[in-house]
Amino acid sequence: MPAPPTPSTDGQLLEVFSSIQGEGLYVGCRQVFLRMAGCNLDCAYCDTPFVPQPDCRLEDAPGSRNFRNLPNPVPLETLYNILFQWNEFVPGVHHSLSVTGGEPLVQAEVLREWLPALRQIFPIYLETNGSLPDALEPLLPDIDIVSMDFKLPSQTGLAPLWDEHRRFLTLARERACQVKMVVGEDTPWEEIEEAATLLQEVAPEVPLILQALTRNAKIAVSGRVLMEMQTRAARIHPPTRVIPQTHRFLGLL
Repeated sequence: MPAPPTPSTDGQLLEVFSSIQGEGLYVGCRQVFLRMAGCNLDCAYCDTPFVPQPDCRLEDAPGSRNFRNLPNPVPLETLYNILFQWNEFVPGVHHSLSVTGGEPLVQAEVLREWLPALRQIFPIYLETNGSLPDALEPLLPDIDIVSMDFKLPSQTGLAPLWDEHRRFLTLARERACQVKMVVGEDTPWEEIEEAATLLQEVAPEVPLILQALTRNAKIAVSGRVLMEMQTRAARIHPPTRVIPQTHRFLGLL
């Protein structure tokens, strides 16, 4: 087994498991999910615990849904060996390694150590809230796909992040990139149009994904409203799609 570079940094993880990507352009692809602890935001609709824990949940085998505890913080060598064995066990099954959270860029120093090694096993798919451009920039050489969010104030309950998103997108467009945006029944048209304008100005080739808010595995936005949102966005930024969280309907993590 090839030895990864000697690490100096261990990571705080929440979960390591194999599942089907349920969001955005890569929906339906099988991925290994590396869920990292910590987040710099606290969005009103967030349903993912991100507080660091004493242990990380590790799937015994990819897709088994049998979990054991792995003590935190996790060394790179331990994680590398696990993922290397998974790739040997089911070669060709996994499209990429989804580095997600929480917000993985909160642990940017860990990722600087980890990504060059982990990328030897799987392409790197970064899932991020798109608010930490300074943390992203040094990691870009070891990232293949960036799936970033636009956080709408009406849905997050937070202050607007348009300046941060603009800077982040300017960097992220250097890789395969998509922008996801959680929308609700009450999302103002002005937010939809502002997001579409930002994308068209900075990265006209990058798709915008309108992702309906999901509650109790049900879409909480009417089809009529989603179509009107898409119409308004696409007038400004044509590559706009509507894609729900499909893994919720499948009962998957």
